[in-house]
Amino acid sequence: MSTDTMTTRSSVPRPAPAGRGPGGRRRRASVHPTARGIWPFVVPAAAVTALLVLLPIGYTVWLSVTDRQSDGTNAGFLGFDNYAAMFADPVFYNSLKVTLFLFVVCLFVETLLGLALGYVMSLDVPGRRIFQGMMLIPAITASVAVGLLWLLIMDPSLGAANELLAVIGIDPVVWLGDPEIAPWSIALVDIWQWTPFMALIIAAGIRSLPEEPFEAASIDGASGWRTAWNIGLPLLRPVLTVAMLLRTVDLVRFFDTIYIMTQGGPVDATNTLNVYGYNEAFVDQEPSYAATLQIALLVLVVLIAGVFTLVRRRAAK
Repeated sequence: MSTDTMTTRSSVPRPAPAGRGPGGRRRRASVHPTARGIWPFVVPAAAVTALLVLLPIGYTVWLSVTDRQSDGTNAGFLGFDNYAAMFADPVFYNSLKVTLFLFVVCLFVETLLGLALGYVMSLDVPGRRIFQGMMLIPAITASVAVGLLWLLIMDPSLGAANELLAVIGIDPVVWLGDPEIAPWSIALVDIWQWTPFMALIIAAGIRSLPEEPFEAASIDGASGWRTAWNIGLPLLRPVLTVAMLLRTVDLVRFFDTIYIMTQGGPVDATNTLNVYGYNEAFVDQEPSYAATLQIALLVLVVLIAGVFTLVRRRAAK
C-alpha cells in the first residue's frame, strides 16, 4: 500500500462515538425549548389549583370527622360518626332523591329541546345571529334574578302563570306550595333558563358536521328522519356528551334558584343535597354534619361526571 494512500485514509475524520460531541465530550440529552419554558406557567397554576380546590376539600373532610361547634371551637375527633348519622338520616335520602329527580328530568328535557332548538339555530336564515343572542338571555341572567322573576310569575294570587291558566279555563295552581307540584315547578324554571345554552352548543356541533355522509344518504334515498337517526346523531354524540356533562355538574349542585324560590320546601319537597347542607351549616348551626353532606355531594358529582367522561371517551373512539 502506498504512502499517499495511507496518508489520505489517516486524514479522514472519524465519526465521534454515539452520545459524544466533536471534542469527545458527552452531549447532554436535548430538551425541547417548549418543555423548558412551560414550567414557569405550570407551577403557579398547580399551586393555585391546590389552594382553591385541594385545600377546601381537605378542610371539608377534616370537618366531617370532627365535632365542630357553631362558636368555632372543636369538641374533638368523631371518626365516621357523622357518616353513620347521615346514612341513618331519612332527610338525607329524601334530599338525594330530589337531587336525582331534578337531575334526570332537567337533563332529559333540556337535551331533547336543545336538539330541536339547536337544529333551528343551525339553519342559515336571515337574523340567525340576532335570534341566537336573544335566546341566550335566560342563560346569561343571574340565577338569583331568575328565581325572583319566576317567584313573581308563580305567585298563587297575583302571578302571571295562574292568570294564563284562568284564560283557558284551568283552576289556579299552587306552584310552590304543593309538595307534589313544587319539584316540577323548579324543573320548569331550570329548563327555561338552560335549554338555550344546550341548543347553542348543539347548533355549533351540527354546523361542524361533515356534509359527505348526508349527501350519500340523500343519493341512496334515505328519509330525513332515518338520516338524522342513523347518521346525524352518531356524528353528534361527542358534542351531546360534552353538553350533557356541563349541565350534569350544574344540576347536581343545584342551589341558588331553589333557595331563592322555596328554601327547600314545602315539607322538604325541593330540598336537594346542596340546600340541605346549607341549612345544616347556617340555619341549624351544624357545620360538621353539613361538611359530611357536602362530601356525599362531591362523591355524587364525581361518580356521575366519571360516567359521562367514560361515555365520551368511548364515543370518541
